[in-house]
Amino acid sequence: MNTKTEKRIKDFKDLITWKESHKLVLDIYRVTKIFPKDEIFGLISQMRRASVSITSNIAEGFGRQGIKEKVQFFYLSQGSLIELKNQIEISKDISYINENDYKKLIEQANLSHKLLQGLITKTKSFLNHKF
Repeated sequence: MNTKTEKRIKDFKDLITWKESHKLVLDIYRVTKIFPKDEIFGLISQMRRASVSITSNIAEGFGRQGIKEKVQFFYLSQGSLIELKNQIEISKDISYINENDYKKLIEQANLSHKLLQGLITKTKSFLNHKF
């Protein structure tokens, strides 16, 4: 049997973009556990919601039938990712995260961003195809 057939994308969890963004979500939850407790309804909540929104919108976009709808959800995911990058910067600047965690988070966020942009570009390319 062809290995490409076996590796076919059947579920949103098969997308590399989702997998790498999911790693970012887990990292955000790990890092925000050590934030001051008075940030529970502030930065902690915002960062966690933004990170979850990234993977949730990728999943929802995957489940949509129309190409334009898919792209719309992938763009929403990208917006949440940019929001999260800003929050990571703030967290570093107010010394809630150390340099090592900052570098790890930004590296993972940049990888997710690159993959998401590729997913958007590839998905948009189907708009011009006639099936």
